[in-house]
Order: sequence, then C-alpha cells, then structure tokens
Amino acid sequence: MPGAGEIRVLRRRIRSVKSTQKITRSFELIAASRIGKARQAVEAARPYASGITRVIRNLATEGEVAAHPLLAPHDSVERVGMVVITSDRGLAGAYNTNLLRRAERLAKEERDAGREVAIYAVGRKAEVYFRYRNVTPEQTWTGITDRPRYADAAEVGATVIGDYRDRRIDRVWLVYTDFRSALAQVSTAARILPVDVEEFAGGEGFPAQFMFEPAPADILDQLIPRYVEHQFYAGMLESAASEHASRQRAMKAATDNAGDVIEDLTREANRARQAAITTEISEIVGGAEALSGHS
Repeated sequence: MPGAGEIRVLRRRIRSVKSTQKITRSFELIAASRIGKARQAVEAARPYASGITRVIRNLATEGEVAAHPLLAPHDSVERVGMVVITSDRGLAGAYNTNLLRRAERLAKEERDAGREVAIYAVGRKAEVYFRYRNVTPEQTWTGITDRPRYADAAEVGATVIGDYRDRRIDRVWLVYTDFRSALAQVSTAARILPVDVEEFAGGEGFPAQFMFEPAPADILDQLIPRYVEHQFYAGMLESAASEHASRQRAMKAATDNAGDVIEDLTREANRARQAAITTEISEIVGGAEALSGHS
C-alpha cells in the first residue's frame, strides 16, 4: 500500500513539472512575439533588394557586367564555400537538425564531385556541430542569429566575398531556412557566388541625358557587393523567423506534454491518497473490532 512518502514524492514531481511548464510557456510566448518582428524585418528589407537589383539591371545595359569578378565564374571549381546559418540556442525542435542535414547533403554532393568544402558557420549550433566532426570552420559568427542586423550580414559578406575574390573559394552556397509560414519552414541551399548574370537581364537603361559620375562600371563595382551582402541578410532574416516559429511550436508541444504529465501524476497522487485513507480506515476499524472483542 502507498504511504505518505510516496504521496510526498508525487507532489514534488507535480510541483517540478509545473515549474517546467511555466518556463516552456514563457519561451513559447517570447518566440511568438518575435515571429512578427522577424517577418516585419523581412518585409522591410524587400524594397531595398528590389531597388538595388533594378539599378544594377539598368546600369548593366551601359556596360559589360558579366566581367565583374563576382559574376564571372572561376575557370575551375576546386574549393566550395558553404555559409551555414543555424541558431545560437536550442529548444527549437528540429530546426537546426533539418538545416544541418541539408548542409551535410550538399557537402557530400560537392565532395563526391571531387571538390573541397570550406564551412562558414553562422550560429553556435553550426560551429559545435562541425567542430564535433573534426571540421574546423573557416570563420564563425555567433550571437547574431536571433535578431540579425545588416551590419552582421555585411561582415559575413565581406569575409566570403574577399575569399572569393582572392580565389580561396570558387563557389559559395548559402544554407538557410526559408520561412514559408508559421507552420512550414524549409531548409534551403542557394548559390550566392558567382552571382547569376540572368538576375540582371532585361534592364531598360537610363535616358541619354543621364551623365554618370563616377562611371557606370565604378558604380556597379560598389553595388554588386552590396547586392551579395543583402542576399546573406535576407537568408539571416528568413532563418531568424524560422527559428522563432520552430521554437514556438516546440515549446507549445512541451507545455502541452507537461500538462498531460501533471494530469497523470495528479490522478496517481489522488489514487495513492485514497488508498492511504482506505488503509487507515481499515486499520481503525480493525482496531476497534479488536477492542470490542476483548470487552
């Protein structure tokens, strides 16, 4: 029969699970509040992307854009760079796992083709994952994935663009999570460098009365790196929104599971308490009958 000790253990477990439930619910609410802000940041960045693409497209008609170092493919592709964006923190369900699996598949494809793979890790989870597998990232950035700024993307872009210009890498992939909706986030790999020339096809040019200072080629030399930086920024914003959505779902599931555990433990504690009361009543009745038999 259960005793007072077992009931105390069950009550302690209930209190512990309730404390955990409060924490998971707090994480769920925080993540839910950040999803909206992350989506607003994505929407706010789109006009800039459209504007810079339009300007480059129109300037491209003034000169030969395909010769730009960031658009011209290297003669041979021997070393590939992969910028992998994960989170700095866990408790986000399968968010990081799915992203890292996508990165591993892409890395395997490149290695099977005889190419070396260089990892640029954005987020502590990516750094830990690759270091655990004896892969030292070329560069690591942490503390920026939760709420990325353009300055963070510019720093990542400057490093990767510099390595591409110096021919330390011959192709660059961005592996990130594309935010489709609060319920759907898709791990995605996009080629960033060399930039696809077709992205700038179909420009209308500028009227003849426009005079450029500096020359269109000099302007393009400044704008195309900004375009690449924005590609990284967009990927970081999409990943941030996906991270918050995944964390919200994971924490909601944890909160619901904690509720189920509390309900089960409460029933078990009630049964133990009822059994203890029944035992005590039986002992009292038995003692009373024993006393009445001696009288």
